[in-house]
Amino acid sequence: MFSVNPGLTPNPASGDSRPPRPRRRDVVENDEYAAFIRRIIRAFARRIATGDVEALRDMVALSSELDTAIGDAVKGLRAHGYSWAEIGDRLGISRQAAHQRWGGEDR
Repeated sequence: MFSVNPGLTPNPASGDSRPPRPRRRDVVENDEYAAFIRRIIRAFARRIATGDVEALRDMVALSSELDTAIGDAVKGLRAHGYSWAEIGDRLGISRQAAHQRWGGEDR
């Protein structure tokens, strides 16, 4: 014979075996998210500027990670149908410049 641990059973009182709904998460708009990231980067730079020379290498490494993330974002936009002209327009560069910088896999 076996028994069910009611503490491990979703919604045991109602008899519903479906998992509970995930908690609702507030949506953060991209411009707010980008502003938050800028504040973090500036705070990191201020911390380094006060004498934390060992962290300078970490900050420089972020540059490489950011370049990779931008490439991933552009690749995702292309997969969703955005043209090089649309991407270039948002960045204030020509479609040719956008394609030259991030279009290696499209050639």
